[in-house]
Amino acid sequence: MEEKQNGSPQRESLAAASPILLEGWNMKYCVGIDLGGTNIAVGVVDKQARQIVTRAKRKTNAHRPWQEIAEDMIAAAKEAVEELGCGWEQIESIGIGSPGMVDVEKREIVFAGNLPFQHTPLAAYIEERVSCPVFLENDANAAAYGEFAAGAGRGTKSMVAITLGTGVGSGIIIDCKIYSGYGFAAGEIGHNVLVVNGRQCSCGRKGCFEAYASATGLICTTREYMEQHRNSLMWEEAEQSIDKVSGRTAFNAMRRGDPWAKAVVEEYTAYLAEGIVNVVNALQPEVVCLGGGISKEGDNLLAPINQYIEKYAFARFADRKTKVVIAQLGNDAGILGAALLGLQEE
Repeated sequence: MEEKQNGSPQRESLAAASPILLEGWNMKYCVGIDLGGTNIAVGVVDKQARQIVTRAKRKTNAHRPWQEIAEDMIAAAKEAVEELGCGWEQIESIGIGSPGMVDVEKREIVFAGNLPFQHTPLAAYIEERVSCPVFLENDANAAAYGEFAAGAGRGTKSMVAITLGTGVGSGIIIDCKIYSGYGFAAGEIGHNVLVVNGRQCSCGRKGCFEAYASATGLICTTREYMEQHRNSLMWEEAEQSIDKVSGRTAFNAMRRGDPWAKAVVEEYTAYLAEGIVNVVNALQPEVVCLGGGISKEGDNLLAPINQYIEKYAFARFADRKTKVVIAQLGNDAGILGAALLGLQEE
């Protein structure tokens, strides 16, 4: 009997019916899971286009056995795949971005703060139930890899991503791979000290980059200036309440011509630029990518930071220089980065 060259009868039927359908049959997808303390966000990603094509979501409900959380992750992944209308044979891999310290070699979560994980073999557990390769990474690293593979760093070979939120999150990509360090705790750029014996940081040290360059740090600086200058427009922006100060307060007042707000923004930008210069001096990546709410200020941040790097980074003597850019993917970075973790193995 002659061997069939086209595979299954279903595939032959698709080929006869439509070459477009056959093309869809050949497409490969990956599933990305962004595991957070509140939500489990899942996306099926077109590996070639590097875009999310379907999504699903579950509540994490963190105070329960980790196996139950894992089962909800599986259920959400299956929902997203079913919505796409493809079979699991078209899913090349699943990637998970998890909070906490992740041992990527053992594929286990060493610990994860408010989640019930302690040396938890999450990847192996899920892999056994879906019969699909599962990759596991720290969530900040996964988000950084998302920007590298599908966002602001696409086409480069090295990138450092810095997220300016409540804290300062970061991830390092070297030679197209996540650098997580000897004990999987590298990339904590937010806890490099800028000011010896400076502001108290949540990590226990004083004067960390995070204490000055995070949204929390910016709010602290804004409040300090407001207390010293009662006539500042920042009081209007904060509705006359020190408790209503946000990361936008100083920038908004600056745009209205307030000199004290301008001083806040300049001080904040100087701390941020100094921290980035330290990154450039240590690693000299092609790109430093800034994300988080404050990054929406765009050129108000980029122009002075790039000027500062040009003036003070040791690499100012080099022909090839690091470029600071704004992140492109927003909240999708974690899903995309998790889904594309398998690219590092190719």
